[in-house]
Amino acid sequence: MPDTLEQILGQNMIFDGFNRAQIAIVVTNPFLEDNPIVYVNEAFTRCTGYARSASIGRNCRFLQGPETSKVDVDKLRRGIENEETTTVDIINYRANGEKYLNRLVVSPLCDNTGKLQYFIGIQKELRETDTDAGTEQMNAALMEIQNRVATDLSIVIGMIRQQSGSTSVPEDFVALSRRIETLQLLYEEMKLSDRQSNRNHVEMGSYLSRLSAAIAHVTGRSGIRLTIQIEPLEVPIETATRVGLVLSELLTNAFQHAFDRLDNGLVEVRMSRLSAGGLRLIVSDDGVGIPNTMVWPDPSTVGGRIVSGLIEGLEGTLHLGRGAAGSFVTIDVPAGATLVDE
Repeated sequence: MPDTLEQILGQNMIFDGFNRAQIAIVVTNPFLEDNPIVYVNEAFTRCTGYARSASIGRNCRFLQGPETSKVDVDKLRRGIENEETTTVDIINYRANGEKYLNRLVVSPLCDNTGKLQYFIGIQKELRETDTDAGTEQMNAALMEIQNRVATDLSIVIGMIRQQSGSTSVPEDFVALSRRIETLQLLYEEMKLSDRQSNRNHVEMGSYLSRLSAAIAHVTGRSGIRLTIQIEPLEVPIETATRVGLVLSELLTNAFQHAFDRLDNGLVEVRMSRLSAGGLRLIVSDDGVGIPNTMVWPDPSTVGGRIVSGLIEGLEGTLHLGRGAAGSFVTIDVPAGATLVDE
């Protein structure tokens, strides 16, 4: 059993089905010797040619080469030392030795008390066809993505840190990669890395359908069916972030625990627009069911506390029902949280 978050992430416990974003994402831990990488997404491996196993545990300087500017490296080093956001266009090298120009934004990632936890790097290759105006637009888009990534990860990490104290408990951190990838799929849906013109809302039908299918592909098993019925609905980005994380927790819990010692089963995901505004999300299964003596969400687990915190942030309600077979969880989100500015 791994002892730290870094070991868990280093063992590639990541949902590859989510890794399609065009923006490379790197997370490093400044509290370990030499500030090593603890997480990279698939876009990073595609761009650099380095597998996760060849990247995690190393300082990012392995991407540097003969033509990498010392001025750029020193600028990054000062930003990290001062815990400041730093942007630089730097020459990096792929695994095959090919050089490329990389626009890199490195920022501190803090918990909800403002204490530094990690550094996050958002990067995109600059090509010869990029104009000065285009690269400025790219820079603005990268900064926007960085801000959202940092904010959303701070929500998750802050909840975990707040509840688990100063120690790294494996069972508390084992799902962090999935939560990161849930957010990453949201950023892909928003298409911030490419040509998205309206960044104020997210189409939940597409996002939640893809999220559900990806989780089922990785966490599910033969004999367990998934049905998805989600009405089209556009919601603000903050709402989409929280609802997506809630669905990720509920679905993973269902696939992992609802069908103990059962060969067959059914998981259903339904989302509907409420008549008075807002949305209703239902995740149900026909498995062994949650015992009447059990409180859920379980306040003794990080996953349970994260769900409760997300529902509270949405000003929503959660109801656990027990059917003739299995259980169902109903989440209602009020109209105020789902209104989209016209």
